[in-house]
Amino acid sequence: MLTVTEGAKQNLKEILLTCTNDSKIGLRLSMKPRGQLGLMLVLDKETPGDYVIKHEGLKILLVRQELLPLVDGVTIGTQDTPEGSRLTISRE
Repeated sequence: MLTVTEGAKQNLKEILLTCTNDSKIGLRLSMKPRGQLGLMLVLDKETPGDYVIKHEGLKILLVRQELLPLVDGVTIGTQDTPEGSRLTISRE
């Protein structure tokens, strides 16, 4: 199961709202080149079979069904840095 911490959900919401106010749009989790997971700042609409993570009524993160086995045990969280809070992706 993919886990998204409350802090990460808030960060994703803030990123999303700086890009759009369309409630049908979310950020999509995708694979980077070389098979690494990455959060692409791609605004996209939910498609059939997507795993959708919502926060405060917004679809903040969309994950295609074929990626679900790859994100099993993955946590999207945050880490405080001198530049502010940053999203992190880690495996349990």
